[in-house]
Amino acid sequence: MSTTTFAAVSAVKQRSDSEFSVDLSPAWTIGGRPNGGYLLATIARAATVVSGHPDVLAASAHYLRSPEPGPAEIEVEVLRTGRTATQLRGRLLKDGVPQVEALLTLGVLGEAEPFWQDGVPQAEFGAFSDEPWGQAELPSGIPIAIRDEIDVRFDRPLAAGPSGRGELRGLLSLPGDEPFDPVSLLFAVDALPPATLDIAPSGWVPTLELTAYVRAHPAPGPVRVLHRAHLIGDGRVDESCHVWDSAGTLVAQGTQLAGIRIG
Repeated sequence: MSTTTFAAVSAVKQRSDSEFSVDLSPAWTIGGRPNGGYLLATIARAATVVSGHPDVLAASAHYLRSPEPGPAEIEVEVLRTGRTATQLRGRLLKDGVPQVEALLTLGVLGEAEPFWQDGVPQAEFGAFSDEPWGQAELPSGIPIAIRDEIDVRFDRPLAAGPSGRGELRGLLSLPGDEPFDPVSLLFAVDALPPATLDIAPSGWVPTLELTAYVRAHPAPGPVRVLHRAHLIGDGRVDESCHVWDSAGTLVAQGTQLAGIRIG
């Protein structure tokens, strides 16, 4: 696993009150294209500089194009600043062409226990493998460069083939055991392979839209991730993701709509 931290590869450089530059890493790619959660995290990193509030609470991104790695620009617009939250619009551009459009809400994450919850899946995981997920490519032959940057261990070997449940359960660590924070949790909800691998082999599953909620500051250590597919049809699939920290606290949730081609 790489020792280059997520904070370093998602770092932004401020050029003006609302403009930033970023160098998209070729290492955080699938098929030569940057991971969608990674792209959203770079926009969020810029938003935290502009916002009057420190923590990402919610973020939603539409992926207009899949940028190549290398220099890119980020523009951030403050839509509203209130007492408890700041709403912003973020845009990632490549050579002046919009690639990702995002809306974000930033505030202050509390430490209180949940008052009530229902419909949240249980954090039930089997024994994780001693060996990290290390396949160099998807079954379709698409290279997975990001596999060398993160440590993912599943509680069921992917080599065993699809179970038909449409879910993956993994233990995720950042390079150098870097602690997760609200920004890197935006990557965590999109870090695992598509849950459709537990149904049938497919080609690239590009994210069309990704929404993430950050619920708490994570405790140090790896996070446990439950990634589920729900409905596949008309060349699209929707997936949900739940992320628990090392203390068992639900720290992030995500949903996404992605394109898919089975077979």
